[in-house]
Amino acid sequence: MNTFLKMSTAAMQAACIPHVLTANDVIVAAETGSGKTHGYLVPLIEKLCTKSSSTEDGDSENIAVRTDNIVLVFCPNVMLCEQVVSMANSLLDVSGEPLKRAVAVCGPKGWPAVRPDILVATPAALLNYLFDYDPERRRREKFLRSVKYIVFDEADMLLCGSFENQIIRLIHMLRFDEKLLSRAEDSGKEVPLEGSDEYHEDSGSESAEVSDIDDENEDGHVQDGAVKVENAPVGARRDWRRVRKVYRRSKQYIFVAATLPQSGKKTAGGVLKRMFPSAVWVSGAYLHRHNPRLERRWIEVTTDTQVDALLDAVKYGLKSEVDTELGPNRTMVFTNTVDAANSVSDILRRVGIPCILYHRESSLEERTANLQSFRENGGVLVCTDAAARGLDVPNVSHVIQAEFAACAVDFLHRVGRTARAGQSGIVTSLYTDANRDLVRAVRQAEELAQPVERAFSRKRSFRNKLKKQARLREPATLLS
Repeated sequence: MNTFLKMSTAAMQAACIPHVLTANDVIVAAETGSGKTHGYLVPLIEKLCTKSSSTEDGDSENIAVRTDNIVLVFCPNVMLCEQVVSMANSLLDVSGEPLKRAVAVCGPKGWPAVRPDILVATPAALLNYLFDYDPERRRREKFLRSVKYIVFDEADMLLCGSFENQIIRLIHMLRFDEKLLSRAEDSGKEVPLEGSDEYHEDSGSESAEVSDIDDENEDGHVQDGAVKVENAPVGARRDWRRVRKVYRRSKQYIFVAATLPQSGKKTAGGVLKRMFPSAVWVSGAYLHRHNPRLERRWIEVTTDTQVDALLDAVKYGLKSEVDTELGPNRTMVFTNTVDAANSVSDILRRVGIPCILYHRESSLEERTANLQSFRENGGVLVCTDAAARGLDVPNVSHVIQAEFAACAVDFLHRVGRTARAGQSGIVTSLYTDANRDLVRAVRQAEELAQPVERAFSRKRSFRNKLKKQARLREPATLLS
């Protein structure tokens, strides 16, 4: 039976770290801004350091084996990969050097010349490497056996939707390696991964046909259209969802998410319950719930009033008192599409309010520079949901939904950009007549201290009702 641990945001890392230090699989589901990334990086680096030091007095053969241990972190996009690498490399020893070396393999970045201690990758980039041409046919085996700790950051995104086929493939490879190692221990003989007849994952083809550069969609997801899984074992999807423990485990699996719905067998939480029934769950006090540190403002708008309401909301945030010790004032304005983000940016600039754009149609270099400018100088960041997940922008004082979120996950991640790490914040939500029933359901869930996700995932008739109402009404749009 899963163990669920409830705690305040301040206690998240204290609750998370001891469980990661064990050999148990761990599922960390906690609200945004609660320190989940350090919650898994710190104990995993501690494990790597402990194993390295424990081999100093051993023989050379043990040293060769022990120092090969790798932490593998999966992230859904390039920006999050680079952020995790930066956080890992900021954990320093007494001489000021990183305790363990972390590198990212994603987007245009190729495989590092020197094997790192912590490898952070998108699923597509890792598949490209594992199935690239390998004349010795040993690289994949050596890498899989050196990976001892696997982290799925933004696990709900990775386990469902566009990443699902890639993650299925990778989990099969990692777990099949565990099975072979278990058999080798029983027999006392080495069982080669590539030579086995039981696993045929592209055994006759060295191309996974994954695009060289990860393509992010509107929400920052990486498209998987180029990934082919025809060569996966028969029944791969079914077996992945019904994993049986028939061998000794040699790896630790850690899943981290700020939203982890469990209301259905196909949700990320439902899948994890079946895949890892003995995993320890560490759950945040405000997971999927209203954060009492947030000031909520709800404003219904029409086509005629939405621009004025938007400008008033931005000015309200810029005038709000901000602790000078926390840096400059920062406001994030969310839209549902790139076109709407461009329109909002034009509106703000026309009235003399400088702003920064962040969406998928900007180049990676442009997004990186704009995000860095927002971190350092503050101001107004106009963005799509590409900026809603994972990005660590400290001390955002105000979040504005210029267009109301389409689903619970986007809503929770948007409002989670503020009131992080114990700070307070403001969320202003503009909504139209078409969103009224949805907003009413969200506000009712908050008033009753219920998970917000229930307002977005009620019984089918409720969802169909909302869809029908949206079709019958002419919604206000920022593009008009």
